Amino acid sequence: MTTLNPAHPVRRRPQRSYSAIPGETPGSPPWRVLKSLVLLVCVVLVLLPFLAIVSTSLADTVQVTKAGGYVMWPDHPSFDAYKALLNGGLVSRAMLVSVGVTVVGTALSLFCSIMLAYGLSRPGSYGHRPVLMLLLMSMLFAPGVIPSYLMIKQLHLINSYWSLILPGLINGFNVIVLRSFFMSIPKELIDSARIDGASEWKILTRIVLPLSKASVAVIGLFYAVTYWNAFFNALLYINDAAKWPMQMVLRTYVINNAQLSGGQVDVAAGAPLPPSQSLQAAILVLSIVPIVVVYPFLQRHMNKGVMVGAVKG
Repeated sequence: MTTLNPAHPVRRRPQRSYSAIPGETPGSPPWRVLKSLVLLVCVVLVLLPFLAIVSTSLADTVQVTKAGGYVMWPDHPSFDAYKALLNGGLVSRAMLVSVGVTVVGTALSLFCSIMLAYGLSRPGSYGHRPVLMLLLMSMLFAPGVIPSYLMIKQLHLINSYWSLILPGLINGFNVIVLRSFFMSIPKELIDSARIDGASEWKILTRIVLPLSKASVAVIGLFYAVTYWNAFFNALLYINDAAKWPMQMVLRTYVINNAQLSGGQVDVAAGAPLPPSQSLQAAILVLSIVPIVVVYPFLQRHMNKGVMVGAVKG
């Protein structure tokens, strides 16, 4: 066995610097300046396209014609494009459809996912393992377009708003995350409530859900974003343009570059239509504003809600 000699102290190797700048540590001022510049460039690259879209939607006909496309800053901001879209017509109906589908679909999906996740989180519950295996298999094997269409047709849901909600009512990943969070709640807390005579419904509503606000809020945001951004179900199942959601309008008149006619927007009698670039930019803004408004209120729950439920599972 070797012993250390005090006369010959052990020499420690100098810590290696992993900084991109030779001779600088990650906490040094040059390194912080470099990171700030990189972040600034990323922010500019994200904000410039958004600024161009908003500016074009507010630009008047003369400036859009002069620019020949997108405008970076409107000289005389005008809300004519938004007035034409929201005063009645195709886009205003699509906004109502998207809001209704998102609100109703998110509420139903949260209710069903919470019920299923709570049942799967209780050991010994009836049909626990078969239902869990079916849920996991649904994440691995998609049914396909043709079987899904035939099922919706057999249920007489073609051209119905329910065809935009029921096919995506329960997401397996979201249920697994909720189940993991429910299982992380101390068993002794639930057992004490059961000893006091609380039913399973009271345990869920009075104990489990108040402790799971972060995860429920995040899963609700996932469902809301999914319903709001979905267009493929509408493409398959909705034949009436009056029942289109906002994303279907976005796909038709922005991505496919179809032209909005006077019967699909509301303008004053004798007034010309706003330029097509302004109308398309306004549709883009209207399609993203609701999620942008809702997201900051739930963003603080993102890390806690997803990471805690996932890690402890």
